[in-house]
Amino acid sequence: MIKTKAYAAQSANVPLTPFEFERRPVGDHDILIEILYCGVCHTDIHAVRNDWGGTMYPIVPGHEIIGRVIQTGKAVTRFKINDISGAGYLYDSCRHCYQCAHDAEQYCENGITPIMGGQERETGAPLYGGYASKLVIDERYAVKVPAALPLAAAAPLLCAGITTYSPLKYIKAGPGHKIGIAGLGGLGHMAVKFAKALGAEVTVLSTSTAKEQDAEKLGADHFVWLSDLEAIKTLYGHFDFIIDTISAPHDYNIYVNLLKVNGSLILVGLPGTPLQLDVSGLIFKRRSISGSLIGSIHETQEMLEFCAEKNIVADIEIIPVSRINEAYERMIKGDIKYRFVIDMATL
Repeated sequence: MIKTKAYAAQSANVPLTPFEFERRPVGDHDILIEILYCGVCHTDIHAVRNDWGGTMYPIVPGHEIIGRVIQTGKAVTRFKINDISGAGYLYDSCRHCYQCAHDAEQYCENGITPIMGGQERETGAPLYGGYASKLVIDERYAVKVPAALPLAAAAPLLCAGITTYSPLKYIKAGPGHKIGIAGLGGLGHMAVKFAKALGAEVTVLSTSTAKEQDAEKLGADHFVWLSDLEAIKTLYGHFDFIIDTISAPHDYNIYVNLLKVNGSLILVGLPGTPLQLDVSGLIFKRRSISGSLIGSIHETQEMLEFCAEKNIVADIEIIPVSRINEAYERMIKGDIKYRFVIDMATL
């Protein structure tokens, strides 16, 4: 077993504190990663605070992991010692269903195994995430990090990046498309960068006028304040697609009405309350609402190569792990542009 230092929550209502546990031994197909950086995602907060139910404690959050390979199993072929590797939310899947066989393992028909808060498929042992010193993972669920990417700023690509890249690639976003980005946080700022890099016309849709300059800096072509009712009316039927990155409860009907005939609202944020919808907005314009979950390992690797080519990384603030509880509170207040990243050397 591999002794590992971490930060964990022991229950939903207490701060994260230092924690020690043991990772499983390195198997034939596994790599052992010394974690260098871990991004802080709003999903971490939801899990720690049991917002969605079912959290098993103690929980070590973290699923935007960048590190150095320090050991490989004897059957490993894709990695060698000192390679820089990444791991995201997807720790494992069944590996034999249709989705797993067609590079869509994030939609595994038998359910994915999350890297934090899940359980090992074979042993049922608890899985602890990336606010930790080490990670053992099957090489099939890890990715190579291109040398051109700065490591700390690349960490959020393993969730915020792939979560927004995947739907944009699925809809074949590109020149001629008018794409709205709802929300300008950790996910939204990556969606703006990707949509623009793919050649689309990009509009940020926000409830905060304070984010207009940020939207421009990130490359957006337009900014719309959603409380400006006159501006909203001019955009009815305007967008081919809207990527909704908002994780708090909000009115989806506003965005549906901004879509063209055959337009689609794509949800990547995950609020804790059920969607309330006037379906006439869909029926009379043949609009649709869909969702998208992270991305496959193959797609994640493709995204990293795209980011290296286009010089795309997250906008980050690096923190020591001792400030993680403060970071959570600041995230809830929206006081971050746009992603915290933990320097795990501070553990």
